[in-house]
Amino acid sequence: MLTLPPAIPLFDSIQYLEDGNAIVNQHLAEVTLSAVSDAGFVYEYAVDWLLEQRHSENNYKTYRSELTSFLHWAYTVEQISLSVVTRRVLSKYLDYCSKPPLELIAYRNVAQFVVDKQLKERLPNPQWRPFLGKKIEGIEQPYQISDKALKTKLAILSSFYAYLINEEYTERNPAMALMKNSRFKASSQHTISGEDLEDIKSFSDLQWSYVMSAANQLAKQTPEENERILFLVSLMYSCYLRISEVAARPGFSPIMGQFKRDTKTSVWGFYIPRSKGGKKRTVAVSKQLLDALQRYRRFLQLTPLPTPNEKTPLFVRHRAAGRGRDSGLLNANLGIRQLREQIYMLIEHAAKLAEADGFKQDANEIRQLTPHSIRHTGISHDINLVGRPLSHVQADAGHDSIDTTSQYLHTSRVERHQSAEHKPLDHLK
Repeated sequence: MLTLPPAIPLFDSIQYLEDGNAIVNQHLAEVTLSAVSDAGFVYEYAVDWLLEQRHSENNYKTYRSELTSFLHWAYTVEQISLSVVTRRVLSKYLDYCSKPPLELIAYRNVAQFVVDKQLKERLPNPQWRPFLGKKIEGIEQPYQISDKALKTKLAILSSFYAYLINEEYTERNPAMALMKNSRFKASSQHTISGEDLEDIKSFSDLQWSYVMSAANQLAKQTPEENERILFLVSLMYSCYLRISEVAARPGFSPIMGQFKRDTKTSVWGFYIPRSKGGKKRTVAVSKQLLDALQRYRRFLQLTPLPTPNEKTPLFVRHRAAGRGRDSGLLNANLGIRQLREQIYMLIEHAAKLAEADGFKQDANEIRQLTPHSIRHTGISHDINLVGRPLSHVQADAGHDSIDTTSQYLHTSRVERHQSAEHKPLDHLK
């Protein structure tokens, strides 16, 4: 029987991360039940964030180590949710990192996960510890950490909290607040203004037009492969969906029957049985999305519209697909990894189209955006271009507060300049 240390590694190497780990899952389930109710939920966010670092192995290793230390401290030591961590609470974490418990310090670097030859499974390495001490001439030295290393920890956590804000899990970034008002204050060249963050959240109108052009072009060229991606982005954009709301995962597999028609009003909606924080909601379906659904169903050789409680999977795997836990099932839905790969393929194709038309900067910006940017784009466009009432968008987006929805009510710097260019100083002249 495996004896676990006081803290276990939570994130395997990048190639194994999405496969999951039974021991890590059990650990998170125990934390969720006994101390922090949203621990498992935030872990999913952490995995998604780490997957965005897949192009840099060094970044991935550094980020996962910091997240493991931070989540262990929050969930096991303090027993608090990340959503309630403040600047003052985070200062306690830095103190903890400066003088960690002796049992959490190792004096040699080991792999975080190892293969059990008998079980033929990857398991958390019981020799691993979150803090690494030094030896001089074979003698273990008192653990020390520099201000530079602590500043790096804060920078990583600030980036993670920025991601959580972007995912609407929280509205505050305690790491950023601490860096602005302490000895860990970041230099001006490393700070990002709220305006710049606003710019990279979503696709511009031009950029989104290239995404949809790319989706339509791919669907026309190879419909057997890409009708699915065309409908996927149409659905995510129109209904402000997170990728986790349309992907197969343990305990959930999206089906056509989630499209429901109200028998009294004949209005169509898309039902989401489980979203952020375990909530459910029904999103109003536009006429164009209904047209897109009918096109997709015709391609699948189904009736034009779903029947009540229809169990047909929403995004069926291609026959050639052979990865994932459901790869052997003909009607298995695609998981988060597969859908994410499809969207990044589409984003790259859209960037190439923009580049070919001479929009090199837009192409570069398109490549920096993520699947979650589709949700932000849909919300922003509906508020600022379509003119939907904030309360309607709030309900469809699943926002707890109208204040969250109001953050999307903005104009670009160019539009603000144009509207201000000719305003007079004296309106009576």
